[in-house]
Amino acid sequence: MKKTLFPFVLTLLVLAGCDGKRGDSSANPAGNTPATDVPVFQADSALSSIIRQCSFGPRVTGTESHARCGEYIANTFGALGYDVTKQNATFTRYDGVKMDGYNIIARSLSKQPKRLLIAAHWDSRPWADQDVNEANLHKPIPGANDGASGVAVMLELARVLSLHPDSALPAVDFICFDAEDCGTPEWEERGEDHESTWCLGSQFWSKQPHRTNYAYGILLDMVGGRGARFYREGYSMQFAAQVVERVWNAARQAGYSDYFPRDDSGYITDDHLFVNRLARIPMIDIVPYHPIGDSSFGPTWHTLQDAPENIDPATLRAVGQTLLQLIYTETD
Repeated sequence: MKKTLFPFVLTLLVLAGCDGKRGDSSANPAGNTPATDVPVFQADSALSSIIRQCSFGPRVTGTESHARCGEYIANTFGALGYDVTKQNATFTRYDGVKMDGYNIIARSLSKQPKRLLIAAHWDSRPWADQDVNEANLHKPIPGANDGASGVAVMLELARVLSLHPDSALPAVDFICFDAEDCGTPEWEERGEDHESTWCLGSQFWSKQPHRTNYAYGILLDMVGGRGARFYREGYSMQFAAQVVERVWNAARQAGYSDYFPRDDSGYITDDHLFVNRLARIPMIDIVPYHPIGDSSFGPTWHTLQDAPENIDPATLRAVGQTLLQLIYTETD
């Protein structure tokens, strides 16, 4: 996905990030205990899903690997009791190439009037255009963190919700957006990196959503990396600051406030931007920010190193348990 960090914000965050706690990747760094009525998120289950998704090969939109992984995702949601549909589309890449793909929509059968929307992208980037090895620049990435981690957390959330139903809970729908990560590559000669070349699946869905009456939405992007910390992203604060507050409070209650510092990052072009702008659903982005290092989004971002062996189950657990805390304590 396209990441845009305003320079003045970056300077402030480098200073704000040096508080001595960013490197702690323990399972529960704040030392708190989640509420006893909140189920436990199984990070090993989510990790297994990441490995399974990556086993199909790079999930580049329109490829056989992409199609086989899509069947796995849809079938898994269906087996957990969700109403699954595929929103077919033909996407046009930055260079005019046409790609047949689809968004995967998993709707809860709950009759609760309040609905939440949780989303992630399920495709992987066609080019490792941030790889330090020039020989890899035109190769597709495995996408363990950048794509598969968000889907894996959603599948595990769906599994937990199916095992621990509660009629008082809000209904939770899931969307796997396609063609998020095929935006203009770094090495493109024209040097163009237009916002509209990214997040094609969410743009398509946001113009013709299956429903819009969601209380709010949460986007998960790269939620399994080592050393990840999730700052308050700019567009999330602009469009849905109250949702950010809900989620960050849930992280504190679950014992994972160290993973969710109350510091602001820059503005990131991601699927949530189009859901906010076009579908008018307040949606935030849980996405990591690394204030120190060559890449603001971690050393494996858009490289061939974005593989299952570089996933940290502790990060998956922090995000997943935070969302369970949010869902199982949602009261208004």
